[in-house]
Amino acid sequence: MKTGNRYVFDACALLAIIYKEAGTDVVRSIIRLADKGEATIYMNKLNLYEAYYDVTRSKGLEQADKFYDGIMGSSIQVIDGIADSTFRKGAYLKSKYRMSLADSIALGEAFTMGASILTADHHELDIVEQNEDIQFTWFR
Repeated sequence: MKTGNRYVFDACALLAIIYKEAGTDVVRSIIRLADKGEATIYMNKLNLYEAYYDVTRSKGLEQADKFYDGIMGSSIQVIDGIADSTFRKGAYLKSKYRMSLADSIALGEAFTMGASILTADHHELDIVEQNEDIQFTWFR
């Protein structure tokens, strides 16, 4: 599957930046490409919810709101809802592999959009990469 410069961000991609984790340079470089119009980034609102929840829990509501406002004003295209094709592919993947609901939606979006999923969740998703026609970009 050819993805060009199209990415779907998993929550962990944004959280890597927030918490200054390994792989942040890869995430930031993709965001810079999108800012210049050289890449397209998608993120389902459910995955953004997951990141917002984590920031709320660790840094408080005020910081989470700043984080959310920043994402909504960025080059990341937030998908508000779940298309039928994403719904079906995500449910299939969740039924076949052990993964979170949010990860199954991100993978469904990547498959549907013909994009690469940007993630670091090897423990849940290595098996999906080995067995499904979904492109992965690992940032660590």
